[in-house]
Parts: sequence; structure tokens; C-alpha cells
Amino acid sequence: MFTFLSTHVPNSVVQFATAAYFRAQARLNNGFRGFHSSQVTIKLNSMKIQILPALSDNYMYLITDEHSKEAAVVDPVEPDTVLQAVQTEGARLTKILTTHHHWDHAGGNEQLVKKFPGPLQVFGGDQRIGALTNLVKDNDTFDIGNIKVQCIFTPCHTTGHICYYLNAPGQDPVVFTGDTLFVAGCGRFFEGTAEQMHTALIEKLGRLPDNTQVFCGHEYTVQNLKFARFVDRNNPEVLKKIEWADARRKNGLPTVPSTIAEEKAVNPFMRVMLPEIQNHAECNSSVTAMHNLRKEKDNFTG
Repeated sequence: MFTFLSTHVPNSVVQFATAAYFRAQARLNNGFRGFHSSQVTIKLNSMKIQILPALSDNYMYLITDEHSKEAAVVDPVEPDTVLQAVQTEGARLTKILTTHHHWDHAGGNEQLVKKFPGPLQVFGGDQRIGALTNLVKDNDTFDIGNIKVQCIFTPCHTTGHICYYLNAPGQDPVVFTGDTLFVAGCGRFFEGTAEQMHTALIEKLGRLPDNTQVFCGHEYTVQNLKFARFVDRNNPEVLKKIEWADARRKNGLPTVPSTIAEEKAVNPFMRVMLPEIQNHAECNSSVTAMHNLRKEKDNFTG
């Protein structure tokens, strides 16, 4: 539907229709709970990350440098939730980090910029991102207080997708992967190819330190793990992760963060070079396996 709209009607109408769709889905799925998961805070040595659920299954993230109290927010599709979190934290919000242009990630940028009393820099890799002030590319860097941020260009889900890799003294690194890498899964190839996703997952994200904590854009973990079990039937790590994720979701808790090491152990899209995954995908190439798995996952019902 949205592909048709985007080619036949003005962008403002498309944005309105998209927003109405996502908000209706959120009301349907969340009911009186309001949120699909509890808000959780991850405290590291030098930074604090607040996991802010949004819509039906999205995650926003408030990142605060503990030394300077400077903060940035990732994909703030629900600005009022972000503003409340900033106020509660007593943080000094200066930046918006946008992973890609889709409304459920970038759709709150313009409203947040308007509502926030101070100036905000809006980072992203795509001119289609609302309120964009800083167009970034692969390996661009900037700071959030004492936190060093590196941009990782991962086109495929969209042509301008950026992941944000953060380092701070005395702690594990973290990466915000939007809709490129999920817990036990990856994003659909809406604007790219299997070759591009292979580069993103295997050659870029897969080469980050194993202890890198992974914060993705959606709560898709349980369904992704069902597919992982279907593909990688003899992998005991997948079964352990399913048990853990089921318990988290029954208690309304998020299944993020993961780590790069965990993803290498359970995520079939990060295991495409292994014989057992290629056998399932009926090929002997990791790129072809990426293509075949994504096509299979697109139609998988579990």
C-alpha cells in the first residue's frame, strides 16, 4: 500500500497515512498497557542507555554521558516519551541519531525539534530524513560528551541506513543497528541486495568486538528465534536463547541488548558461512545463503 502511495500522492499525504497506520497498530497491539515493553535502563561505566518502547514493537534509546550529562536519542518516533525521559534524567539533549528514513524511526524528528527548547543536531545518512542537519557517511565520527560515535554505513534495508557504534572509556562498546541487525535476525532488503546485507552483517558489524552490546530497532526476537530454530535445528544456543526470550516477554521485558558474540552464535544471517546454514539454504555461497534465507524468512509464519 505504502509503495503505491509514495509514487502517486504527495509526500505529506504519505507521511500522514503512514503515521495513522502505525499508531492504529500500536493501539490494537498494546491496548490499555500503552507500551509493548517496560522501560529499562542499562548502566555502563561511562554512559547510561534508557530503552524507550514505542509504537507496536519499536525501540528508541536515550544515551546519556554520565560525566557531562550530554545526551542523544536514537530514532525518537514518539517525542513526548523522549522529552519525559530527558527531564527525568536531568540530561542535556543535543543530538538525534537517525538510523534510516522510515516513518517509524524518523517520523518524530521534526516534532521533537519543534518541541525541544534548545537546538538539536539531527544526524542520518539519507536526505529523506526529517529535520536532518548533519548528513553522515561511513566512518564519520562525532562526540556525545566523552562518548565517541562512529557511523557505519549499512545500506540494504534502505539505501541510506546508518548504524552508530559508541565507545567510552572503561566499558564495553555498543552499537545501535536500527533495522539492519536484529536479535537473531536482520531487516528486509527493501532498497538493497543480499550482497549489501552480507557486507553489513559479516564484514562490518560482524567484525566489531564480540563484547559489543547490540541495541536494535524492534522487538522481533521471539519470531526471529523461531526461524533460527527452523534453519539451525541442531544449535543448542538457539534453544537456550528461545527459553530466555520467552521468559523476558512473558514479563513484559525487552530482549535487548544482545551482543555481537551472541548474534554469531544464534543468528542465521550472521552464520551464512557455515556448512549447516548453507545446506539448509541449498547453496555453497554465503551471499546466496543470505539471499535464500531472507526470501524464506519473508514468508515464514513459524
